[in-house]
Amino acid sequence: MPATTGGSRSLLRDGCPSAAAAACLVLNLALVSCGGGSKTTSTAPPSTPAPAADFSLTATPVTVTLVAGSPGQAISVNAVPSNGFSAVVAVTVGGLPAGVTATPATLSLTPGTAQATTLTAAAGAAAATPTVSFTGTSGSLTHTAMVALTVQVPTPPTPPPASAPDVTTYHYDNARDGLNAQETILTLSNVNSTQFGKIAFDAVDGKVDAEPLFVANVTVGGKQRNVLYVATEHDSVYSFDADDGTQIWKTSILGAGETTSDDHKCSQITPEIGITSTPVIDRHQGANGTLFTIGMSKDSKGNYHQRLHALDLTAGTEISGSPTEISTTYPGTGDGSSNGTVTFNPAQYAERAALLLANGTIYTGWTSHCDGRPYTGWVMGFNESTLQQTQVLNVTPNGSEGAVWMSGDGLAADSAGNLYFLDANGTFDTGLDANGFPAKGDFGNAILKLSTSGTLAVADYFEMYNTVAESDADKDLGSGGEILLPDQTDAGGTVHRLMVGAGKDGNIYIADRDNMGKFAANSTTDSNIYQMVPGALQPGGVWSTPAFFNGVLYYGPTYMAMRAFPMTNAKLATTPSSQTAATFNYPGATPSISANGTTNGIVWALESNLNSPAVLHAYDATSLGHELYNSNQAANGRDSFGNGNKFITPLIVNGKVYVGTQNGVAVFGLLPQ
Repeated sequence: MPATTGGSRSLLRDGCPSAAAAACLVLNLALVSCGGGSKTTSTAPPSTPAPAADFSLTATPVTVTLVAGSPGQAISVNAVPSNGFSAVVAVTVGGLPAGVTATPATLSLTPGTAQATTLTAAAGAAAATPTVSFTGTSGSLTHTAMVALTVQVPTPPTPPPASAPDVTTYHYDNARDGLNAQETILTLSNVNSTQFGKIAFDAVDGKVDAEPLFVANVTVGGKQRNVLYVATEHDSVYSFDADDGTQIWKTSILGAGETTSDDHKCSQITPEIGITSTPVIDRHQGANGTLFTIGMSKDSKGNYHQRLHALDLTAGTEISGSPTEISTTYPGTGDGSSNGTVTFNPAQYAERAALLLANGTIYTGWTSHCDGRPYTGWVMGFNESTLQQTQVLNVTPNGSEGAVWMSGDGLAADSAGNLYFLDANGTFDTGLDANGFPAKGDFGNAILKLSTSGTLAVADYFEMYNTVAESDADKDLGSGGEILLPDQTDAGGTVHRLMVGAGKDGNIYIADRDNMGKFAANSTTDSNIYQMVPGALQPGGVWSTPAFFNGVLYYGPTYMAMRAFPMTNAKLATTPSSQTAATFNYPGATPSISANGTTNGIVWALESNLNSPAVLHAYDATSLGHELYNSNQAANGRDSFGNGNKFITPLIVNGKVYVGTQNGVAVFGLLPQ
């Protein structure tokens, strides 16, 4: 590079290496010698101090949603060190709304090691969307991490409808009064052909002579179901989901190589005899509840069997000790006796009367095939836990006939465990002992009260003055069923415990259960009974069971209109307050009543005959002249369900009406809208 004039060098170039000249920052200038010549000098810049130790704070996740009353959400908090930071960081939580807590509420963090706190919203916390702060402090250093919080309040679940009542026995209860007073769905305003009709049909393998039964909230396969139980004359028991009609299980109770019984040339139960009577259910017996039923069968050698079966409610399987073969004897010289003993012959009987469960004992009453002798009047009791027979009574042991029919009704029981039923035509001993009881123990054609304390025995009875003539004419009381009335108070304030029954003579008999009247020898009236309403159901007579609601007795006699008889001051009116326009051919109708307490009372009745289409009717309970619905009203046979059975009682529960038919159960309810 050329030299400057006078031998001096330029500033920043002379005396410095050319490669470094551009990088020199001259702050103070002075002439210096560089490389033996004069040169400039500079002062070097100060050094940059090292960065201070610090931390940053993180909270994860940065958005959190809590549901009041539900488990909380963990938040991970970390102090991230920088420049060698190693001091402890204290963390506090701020901005929490009322009802929300942090556990723990403070943290002490070692840098680089995360800790968790859990945010929880209590059940009473209000909905909110706050920002929650996590503030970390160490000495003079403070940093904050923010979390966006949402607190949700769950919508209260819609409370489930009141549980439907269980219907575990014939005609709803052991009083056999025919009333379901817990029906909240079907009303006087929605039971009509526009809103109501046939909605399903549950097919089975035989006639359904037994009333279907219903149990709510049965747990099957981990799922709660409302279940309908159906028994058939083909010796089968079915369970159906009562809400969607799904078949849950089916059980045949026939023994190996057996068939159902033939009809013994009797048209009363034909063409086969299997399960005729309505079963009974105890949902607290056994692991899952138990259904008890009696089936008749015939083995390959031509022998007939009557057996008591106990089936698990959830699976239909026989429980331990089931079934029990029914056989028994009783002292007597009556029909079928030998050497002073009457023997129960299973071939000669059918179990038509509904089973009764009272105080841990299953009671059964037995009828004949038509009037095919020899037969007598048997009542038996079986322990529900062991199925072993514990009690037996024959009410015509030294005579004949006197079977228990009642057109499918069952023996009734009061709270003290006494049993009540109507006995059919048969021997009655008009000669009485000192206590006013038949001298030979024959009670044919009577209203009977049985004591179950210890030995099963007749405790009281009523017998018509003309009982012998009526039995001889087959004009018996036992063609109809009985009911026990709720306590009735007369005009003087006296409470009466009454029962009601009627039979072929068309009279209504009301007995005082505490003093039934016995038999008035040489009398020409029935003044010994509490009340008798003569001819109230003539000329048709009764092959059915009445029902009782809001102080009114409802009867469906044969070939007559259904009739309503009010009861006032513990006495029954002698003429009906209302009646239906329709008449009910043989065998008349057994009404069932649905109501919500004392309101929306509906009387349901069937025109049901083996050889003609069945018809379901619904009437306003306050006036039977007001028909709400019948299954013939809808166009194009929408609600038809085939021919009827001889005796069938409609079941009304949980908004549906179930009707047994010759090949299934017709289901009626509110139509889809």
